Amino acid sequence: MKKILITGGAGFIGNNFIRYVLKKRKYRIINVDLLLFPSSFENIKDLMKVENYKFYKGDIKNYKFLLKIFKKEKNIDGVINFAAWSHVDKSILKPKDFIETNVYGVFNLLEIQKLGFFRRFLQISTDEVYGDLPYDTLDKFNEDSPLRPSSPYSSSKASADLLSLSYYKTYDLDILITRSSNNFGEYQFPEKLIPLTILKIIKNQKVPVYGNGRNVRDWIYVLDNVRGIMKVFEKGKSGNIYNIGGENEVTNLELVKKILYFFDRDESSIEFVKDRPGHDRRYSLDITKIKTQLYHKNIYDFEKFLKRTVYWYKNNLKWVEKCLDQNFKKYHLQNYNKRI
Repeated sequence: MKKILITGGAGFIGNNFIRYVLKKRKYRIINVDLLLFPSSFENIKDLMKVENYKFYKGDIKNYKFLLKIFKKEKNIDGVINFAAWSHVDKSILKPKDFIETNVYGVFNLLEIQKLGFFRRFLQISTDEVYGDLPYDTLDKFNEDSPLRPSSPYSSSKASADLLSLSYYKTYDLDILITRSSNNFGEYQFPEKLIPLTILKIIKNQKVPVYGNGRNVRDWIYVLDNVRGIMKVFEKGKSGNIYNIGGENEVTNLELVKKILYFFDRDESSIEFVKDRPGHDRRYSLDITKIKTQLYHKNIYDFEKFLKRTVYWYKNNLKWVEKCLDQNFKKYHLQNYNKRI
């Protein structure tokens, strides 16, 4: 049975990936997560009794902690790194956290790979490393597009990508990178645009929209991204980057209007707020490479699963409350800290 170690598996995409693998593959999963914002123990508590799953609470910035795990868990086939601080607004306010985890944490994993503790390393990245595109163009970013990150968050991810590729070339390590567009779906932390909009509407509060709302994002249902990541991990060619996009480009304003429609609300619920610094205009990914080389195809319809996501949040407000309750989180940190 293959054994893979997942970092950041209590976060939104990492958690969905773990559940997909446990359902679709005969793999043993080791999950390492610090359970800090925006990760949540609520995402993984039901996995604690699953036979092929083990959880360690800890920080990828801590090299000694990581090394202990790899020495204890023998014969790990690969590592997939989902662990990252990922909120652009917070990176503007406190960039140090993003640099330390998103860059130095990756450095630690690469150093352990160099020692021979695992074979394949997959770095999960973002389309934000490419910077942005003009509104009035049909251009898309491909894997060879130059990196022009705009925020401390995207700069930290671009740095980690370049560091990973340097270890591939310098030390001949088995390394790959995926860069996805905006993910959405169930179990996403309530700070992100789609769940935040849903919850504002439920609470009869104004929905904030940055600037004029013209910023364009490409949305992918999280399980399509997860499927693409699994395909890259199993079939991808070492040293390669693979874009994973949903091909669903809409403006932030259009997206908010779609969600308002599901609640039978009009545009009077929208409140335009001051734009954030360095706000990228448009993201668009060319996903020809993963389609043609790895035969990956998205299967989840954007409109259908956006509606499904809206109703999931409406029916799971207790989950939201628990995720936002820091005292609840601290309680579980104390009671479910897996010791090495």
